[in-house]
Amino acid sequence: MSSTTDDLTTLELAQALAERLRIAETDWHRLKSNRRARAREQAAAGLVFLLKDSPDEAVARFGQAVGWLDKSISAPPCPTHGDRDKLKVES
Repeated sequence: MSSTTDDLTTLELAQALAERLRIAETDWHRLKSNRRARAREQAAAGLVFLLKDSPDEAVARFGQAVGWLDKSISAPPCPTHGDRDKLKVES
């Protein structure tokens, strides 16, 4: 490991990884259905919670990661776009 990583705790390294893998707002629409990106984001978050001794939250995040990979979950519609039919004004 390099000297910069030697100075960080395991939790700090996990937090840095989670931040690196977090999908930014500017990339949300492009990556919201990208299964690998979403699984990476959730797995990294799960590792952070595991290291913070929050096993229930870690299990939830790891479960989400598995769900993205095994295709048992998918992205919900964008809340800013929602159901376009509901946005139509009745005449």
